[in-house]
Amino acid sequence: MSVTGLCFVAVTALVKYYGQRIPASEAAFLRYALGLVFLLPMLPAMSRAWRDGNLSAPVLGLFGLRGMVHTLGVILWFFAMTKIPIAEVTAMNYMSPVYISIGAALFLGERLALRRITAIVVALIGGLIILRPGLREVSVGHIAMIGTALFFAASYLVAKPLSGKVSPTVVVGMLSLTVTIGLLPFAAAVWVTPTLQELFGLLLVAAFATAGHYSMTLAFRAAPMAVTQPVTFLQLIWSALVGLVLFAEPIDIWVVIGGALIMASVSFIAWREMVLNKRRARADT
Repeated sequence: MSVTGLCFVAVTALVKYYGQRIPASEAAFLRYALGLVFLLPMLPAMSRAWRDGNLSAPVLGLFGLRGMVHTLGVILWFFAMTKIPIAEVTAMNYMSPVYISIGAALFLGERLALRRITAIVVALIGGLIILRPGLREVSVGHIAMIGTALFFAASYLVAKPLSGKVSPTVVVGMLSLTVTIGLLPFAAAVWVTPTLQELFGLLLVAAFATAGHYSMTLAFRAAPMAVTQPVTFLQLIWSALVGLVLFAEPIDIWVVIGGALIMASVSFIAWREMVLNKRRARADT
């Protein structure tokens, strides 16, 4: 999870650097298009799922829906990274698991106990501390990050039923494919011919993003989310330092406090989920 945090901070820094000239939708498209090379090892699993009939019309519809909402989230995320400090992007992105918990209760019928509701309220307070509406200007970048977290939460909620129908490899591969297709018209509408340096930088974005997701998968395999989740708070610290050193962004202590509240809430939610899963497993046996 420490390596995951470093990889995602590198992604944010590179997008912020190259996004000053390349429009957000085009930068996002090039990141995914260049990242398709990392799909090559997944092609056998995707081909096998097609041959076995696992990619039925309803499943493909879910993949299309997930690709659509994830595409919108990615565009907003790339846009926000060029408008607000890296630390604020990172801290506000922590809200996705909170929105997932709310969405799971509203759309998947999961029960929200009082403890989890309390954790969600604390996380929302953390978000308000970061934004501080009325005490400072809430910019279009902040609004974009709220949309990013909501769209990513919707994407993960759609992924939940898909995970029971096809392998994780197919889920990841189809997401990359559908998002690349979804980003194409948005990128074409604002296309700016990138330089070789910019193409190389966006290839690095794809490489760091892929490495981050891979190391995160290894972390989840090695330990429960309740153990790995708190480590992601280091990502906020590194984001603040990178923003200060590379982009002269002053460290906002309120962003750190708000991010800490959100991360504490998310970690509690992960811990409670682990406890409940163990109880269900014991009850089944």
